[in-house]
Amino acid sequence: MDMELRHLRCLVAIVDEGTFTDAAITLGVSQAAVSRTLASLERALGVRLLRRTSREVTPTATGLRVVAQARRVLAEADGLVREAASGHRTLRVGYAWSALGRHTAAFQRRWAKTHPATDLHLIRLNSATAGLAEGACDLAVTRRDLDDRRFDSAIVGLERRMAALSADDALAAGGPVRLADLAERTLLVDRRTGTTTPELWPPGSRPATEDTHDVDDWLTVIASGRCVGMTAESTAHQYPRPGVTYLPVLDAEPIAVRLAWWHDDPHPATQPAVELLTALYRAD
Repeated sequence: MDMELRHLRCLVAIVDEGTFTDAAITLGVSQAAVSRTLASLERALGVRLLRRTSREVTPTATGLRVVAQARRVLAEADGLVREAASGHRTLRVGYAWSALGRHTAAFQRRWAKTHPATDLHLIRLNSATAGLAEGACDLAVTRRDLDDRRFDSAIVGLERRMAALSADDALAAGGPVRLADLAERTLLVDRRTGTTTPELWPPGSRPATEDTHDVDDWLTVIASGRCVGMTAESTAHQYPRPGVTYLPVLDAEPIAVRLAWWHDDPHPATQPAVELLTALYRAD
């Protein structure tokens, strides 16, 4: 016999109610059905779970352990049902490093005002799909194209590329920079989620690179002066850091900001989210 949730619910009901009769009333079944269900569970597990007398029903030592585990399993199952039923009342938006930069707070506030029935949650997850493939979010903010047929996406805006330098770097006091100014430096990159690669530079004048996987580590290394970085403008707004200076890169193409979602299961709030973010970026 495959154990089912109804077997666990029956066991817990008997223990909570104290009698087979009361458990049957709680479950909305006959007392005979309760007895059969419990007997099936005990046969499946190969142990006695309850001691039954004419006056009371009490768990055995093994029964106590099984009941405790059954409660956890049932709670998780109930939580799964609630999540599935209420999923469209929550919109989870994943991002890897910098959310929506200067537009993050405005997006949250305007969404709460215009869509009060759908709670908005921003989730940071440093993966290639910002949590979309992992099931951690319904929409993902990405700054590179997801070359994956499982997902659709829309460009909602553009952001300038910014160089990130140690505050005491000689370039930090000189205003905007060009790609050639960074060609002799060591570039710190996140190859999983980042938008910067040596291919931004012409062949023969590309910088050396080191890898990182976290924005805090990226900032710490740049502040030390060992490496420089290049990132979307949103990072400068989301992560101002003492010891790090952000400067525009004049000859680097802007970065497209995309909102991505599952092709075969888009959240009902996808289009309103795309429209709101497009409007916010267009206002720039």
